[in-house]
Amino acid sequence: MAQSKTTTDHETIRAWAEERGGKPAVGRSTHRGGDPGILRLEFPGAPNAHDEALEQISWDEWFKKFDAAELALLYEEETASGQTSNFNKLVNRETAEAKGRR
Repeated sequence: MAQSKTTTDHETIRAWAEERGGKPAVGRSTHRGGDPGILRLEFPGAPNAHDEALEQISWDEWFKKFDAAELALLYEEETASGQTSNFNKLVNRETAEAKGRR
């Protein structure tokens, strides 16, 4: 069974994403003016990864929005079968902390 983890640590998030070829991105249609929009992690080398709806941004811009929105990253290191996993989801920090206390 795959184990998920949750973090808000910038270095952990960046290292996890970059180990998998991940890049900071936003939804192209949500990126307006000074607001980067809806955050995503894009994995260009993954199968079916060429998503024209995503626009890459800098890690600084990504983390600025990440912190302002009080998000946490829910992620997996490996799949249930032991393969490297790209699974991730941005969640509310408060929700993540509450689940961690159960």
